[in-house]
Parts: sequence; structure tokens; C-alpha cells
Amino acid sequence: MVCAIGCGMSRKILAVDDSPSIRQMVQLTLTGGGYEVVSAVDGNDGLAKARATRADLVLTDLNMPGLNGIALIREIRKLPNYVGVPVLFLSTESDAALKQEAKAAGATGWIVKPFRQDQLLAAVKKVLGT
Repeated sequence: MVCAIGCGMSRKILAVDDSPSIRQMVQLTLTGGGYEVVSAVDGNDGLAKARATRADLVLTDLNMPGLNGIALIREIRKLPNYVGVPVLFLSTESDAALKQEAKAAGATGWIVKPFRQDQLLAAVKKVLGT
């Protein structure tokens, strides 16, 4: 692994998406930006991983089998380790009512798919304050 400046200080991001191609794209984008990525294949997997490890940011899809993104956020918001941890939605949906529901559940922001890599990195930097 190549170590850039500030190595060892990398922030951990939990990325939850049921699409293998989106997970791969998110992983490549974020690791390329110097972040450590923990991937989850759906909401239930995401919640299990959130319980097992603390991430600095959660990035989740909305429409997934099992626990959808909004239900996942509600569950993550109950975990003591995740107080104040930002959650970004990554979804093909851009409906205002859904955004409102996500915000009410505890989402910090919303990125519409397909996303541009620079757009994703900029949003992550913004919410992490890096």
C-alpha cells in the first residue's frame, strides 16, 4: 500500500449498497481519496458492520433488500458509537419527500446516482470536515 501524507490517520467509511458495481466504484473512489472503506452488501449487513466497527461516515443506498437505507439510518442512529456520525445517501431517487424522510431519519446529505467521483469526494470531505 502506498502511504500518502497523514497515513494512519485515514478516516473509515461504511459504504452500504446492494449493487456490486456501485460498491466497487465507491470503494475505488474513496480509497483513491485516502479513505479506508468497509463495504456492506445490504442494510442488514451494513447494520451488522456498524455494530462491529465505528466508521467516521456512513454512505448508504436507499433501495435495498431487507433493511432499506432509511430503516438503516434509524437503526444506526440508535447506536451510541454513531452519535454525530454523518450519513450520506447515495441514491437514484431525488424525490423531495424521500429526502425529507431521510433527513428526519438522521441523514446528513444526499448524492444522486450516477455520481461523479470528484462530486462524491467533495461531499465526503465536506461532511467529514477534512
